[in-house]
Amino acid sequence: MTRGDLTDEQWAVLEPLLPKGKGLGRPPVWTRRQLIDGIRFRVRTGIPWRDIPEQYGPWGRVYDLFRRWQRDGTWQRILTQLQARADAGDLIDWNLDVDSPACPAHHHAARTRRRGASRRNRAQVPSPSRTAGSS
Repeated sequence: MTRGDLTDEQWAVLEPLLPKGKGLGRPPVWTRRQLIDGIRFRVRTGIPWRDIPEQYGPWGRVYDLFRRWQRDGTWQRILTQLQARADAGDLIDWNLDVDSPACPAHHHAARTRRRGASRRNRAQVPSPSRTAGSS
């Protein structure tokens, strides 16, 4: 187990939430815990799928599990169940604060012009002085 992998306590919480396997075919060479740790490693580091360390299993197998569970909604179901469990234990603070200075608008949204922009390329917006006093 390396830094960032699931601890035994975390795995004990997560394992019951995972879908049950069909049990058909050959026994798995790579455990689900290894594959999930590989998915978590990739998401945490942002590396390409092909660069996942071999200790987590073949990258194609790790990606296949991730993609399959993404398509069938398994990840969303696991997240919902973990959130419900944490909420029941008062471990989640559901307050959300948005600070407007943290969300600045793009200069186009403010209708500002870049320096040196030609008059021909600017939007033709009537100025208030021309429309207010004209009769």
